[in-house]
Amino acid sequence: MTVSDHTSRRLLARLAHAQSTGKLPSVVAGLVRDGAPAWFGSYGSPAVPGHDPLDVQYRVGSITKTMTAVLVLQLVRDGRIGLDDPASTVLGDVGYADRTVRTLLAHSSGMQSEPSGSWWERSAGLSFGELVAANDGSGGVFGAGERFHYSNLGYALLGELAARLLGTTWWEAVRQRVLAPLGMTRTSYLPEGAAAQGRSVHPYDGTLVAEPATDTGAMAPAGQVWATIEDLARYAVFLGQGHPDVLSVEELDRAYAPQAGSPEDGMRSAHGLGFQLFAGGSGSLAGHTGSMPGFLATVLVDRKRRTGGVVLTNATTGYSPAAIVMELLAELESSEPTIAEPWLPSSGVPDALAGVPGVWHWGNTPVVFAMAGDELVGYRNGVEAYRFRVVADGRVVGRTGYHAGEEMHVVRREDGSVRYLDVATFVYTRTPYDPDAPIPGGLPD
Repeated sequence: MTVSDHTSRRLLARLAHAQSTGKLPSVVAGLVRDGAPAWFGSYGSPAVPGHDPLDVQYRVGSITKTMTAVLVLQLVRDGRIGLDDPASTVLGDVGYADRTVRTLLAHSSGMQSEPSGSWWERSAGLSFGELVAANDGSGGVFGAGERFHYSNLGYALLGELAARLLGTTWWEAVRQRVLAPLGMTRTSYLPEGAAAQGRSVHPYDGTLVAEPATDTGAMAPAGQVWATIEDLARYAVFLGQGHPDVLSVEELDRAYAPQAGSPEDGMRSAHGLGFQLFAGGSGSLAGHTGSMPGFLATVLVDRKRRTGGVVLTNATTGYSPAAIVMELLAELESSEPTIAEPWLPSSGVPDALAGVPGVWHWGNTPVVFAMAGDELVGYRNGVEAYRFRVVADGRVVGRTGYHAGEEMHVVRREDGSVRYLDVATFVYTRTPYDPDAPIPGGLPD
């Protein structure tokens, strides 16, 4: 479902404000909702005159890192490498390969931000051998796992790791395992067909300066890719709901779990396994920003609201692309609020949970357990606190909240009635301080 004309006008006004105040030569943006495009807009001078702006390629910069992360997470899922394995398991004795896959993905490896030598974004790319020869591991700035420190160089290692495990090039792996299943046919390593020229704006003259567009070689896994706004919108749909041939929703959930963050950013942002996380929307937005000489880009999704936003512009600096996406998503929610998914009746209480739904008490605190679809939800003071699910082997395991990952033991009497619930020593009883249950086993002394 596309947005109304009224909403479209308001969204275009937001985009026009960003283009005007940010001095962006051209900017294109899009929103997705419930797994489909909801709106596209463009403003400024056409990047390629006479060509559909939705089919013009822009460089996506560090959004490329998320594609590299997807490859690595597929390999983790398939048991080819572990998150806590050092990269040297695959790369051998090269600089920084003693860092684990997890710390490389989350930018917590402590390694330097940029490779030694000339600035890689504006220089002819090196081979991986040349890159590691110039970066022997002595330039680290923090201890591994000590704190967040963004590292482009780390993604060169991850790209090579994925390529070696898959027996192909990094780009061919991205093309086959990410782009093709998602139908991203206008995403490429180098510009193909209609493509924007990267620009910077002279700070005083207001004139445009052409920026270079290099082949970054071994650094490509950190920021090489070109894409159209329509393809990036397809990518946003994937980041919001997963894809059976790429990564599932559950695998993306793990990728979006915060792993590292900068003290200077406080709670405003964090980094997961290859993905940036920002405070906003329904609580948090997941995706990534991107920049390369002459280009800025962002893709962010709001999982709870089932929406996402993308933006591409051919400008070196100017209005924050992340801010544009956040403003567009906020406008969409204000103009056309997310419609809650319909309530559906439960198919029944699984045998493992028979007798559980109802009121229970943790000490003197009441908790209402009720079925929601095939999950058991615990409510405290009317607010959802945690969810449990019966897994394949019949165990009841926490999915969200404080009890996530913990097993609920439903302790029954000889007649099959439930005596108490035990979740990692949290004992829930039908009455406060039930003396028939272990600790506290009645009112505390």
